[in-house]
Amino acid sequence: MKLHPTAVWDLPTRLFHWALVGLIAFSYASASVGGLMLRYHLWCGYCVLTLVLFRLMWGVVGGEYARFAQFVRGPRAVLAALPGLLNKRALAAGGHNPLGGWMVLALLAVLLVQAGTGLFANDDIFIEGPLYAHVSKDLSDRLSAYHGFNFVLLAGLVSGHILAIIWHRWRKGEALTSAMVTGRKYLPRASTPARVASAWRALLLLGVAAGLVAGIVNW
Repeated sequence: MKLHPTAVWDLPTRLFHWALVGLIAFSYASASVGGLMLRYHLWCGYCVLTLVLFRLMWGVVGGEYARFAQFVRGPRAVLAALPGLLNKRALAAGGHNPLGGWMVLALLAVLLVQAGTGLFANDDIFIEGPLYAHVSKDLSDRLSAYHGFNFVLLAGLVSGHILAIIWHRWRKGEALTSAMVTGRKYLPRASTPARVASAWRALLLLGVAAGLVAGIVNW
């Protein structure tokens, strides 16, 4: 069956994705350097939290393939989709396949925990999270430990995500990375372009998310 480029990923979803990639990379680098770089690490965490809150809202009122209702499926759908991942001839999903949908939720949940624990964390030397004063030192230390452990979990999920991209490219010939750049995937002619949501709605939601984070940080 001949495939045709079809608009799938809207611009806000793509910008969210690549901004998050950059922020996660910078968070890791700044945490590895430590010292005064932790201040930038903290600001980076605010940006991550803003993006995650935006994505949660965009998953409800965003473009067609950005909505959770479009790609979050139950266990039966996930199991039914597994053979298609091994079958080279199986057609590509319009958006996320059922397994990829749960990966999205897992990443968002882990990022939310990562950013949330960072608000209370401390390094005993240079930096304290903005909500450090609202908890005991003992609780802050525990949340700091969870922050470190949770990053290991995040790194595992990111690695799994990258391996899935490589698998789809090698086994199924799907260029998922370029699709997240151009917004287009190669689908059957019967597929219709995704219904998009207003860019103004995305900007409004991003402003709401930023306002929520500013309120939390300055609480």
